[in-house]
Amino acid sequence: MGVAADDRRALTALFEELGPDAATLCEGWKTRDLAAHLVVREHRADAAPGILVPALAGYTRKVQDSYAAKPWGSLVELVRKGPSKFWPTAIGPLDELTNTAEFLVHHEDVRRAQDGWEPRPADPIRDAAAWRSAKQAAKLNLRKSPVGVTLRTKDGREAAVKTGPDPVTVVGEPVDLLLFVFGRDAVDLGFEGDAAAVTKLRSVNRGL
Repeated sequence: MGVAADDRRALTALFEELGPDAATLCEGWKTRDLAAHLVVREHRADAAPGILVPALAGYTRKVQDSYAAKPWGSLVELVRKGPSKFWPTAIGPLDELTNTAEFLVHHEDVRRAQDGWEPRPADPIRDAAAWRSAKQAAKLNLRKSPVGVTLRTKDGREAAVKTGPDPVTVVGEPVDLLLFVFGRDAVDLGFEGDAAAVTKLRSVNRGL
């Protein structure tokens, strides 16, 4: 097992606990929409490209809505089982490579949208994976930042992920840094740098 598999399992358990109409941090999506997105991503090669390509998004949305309309238990079971054995990410190492950030972020999207959420206890394996993913994703997701960006964990690890003027250092635990890089604001982070530069960074569209 790995981080992707662990968070997939935890997310589906949370889906079952909360039901299909719970809030998420994904704007406009309830839990049923998020679950449908995950299924489309792993089962529908015809519709998955529209997740990233705006010109194809209409078809993807139509397919996703059809999955969101399925009975909740059946939809959750599709997420839990993952792709068929013929799908590339059914292979363990590829699952970890491509799904760690996906399931870590979306698990937190559900957790942190609920009242009274608390950070999960530190986990060395999960935190190491989150740190790797944050560094990798930041170079793409923060490309629009008008200021330089460095990520720093609370134990002192650093990664300069965006060159630019008025640099800002974002400090926090790896999972919070990963969520920030993917555009989430329900995070516990510190920001070091000029106040105006921090505002610019926090306002930028952090994502694909």
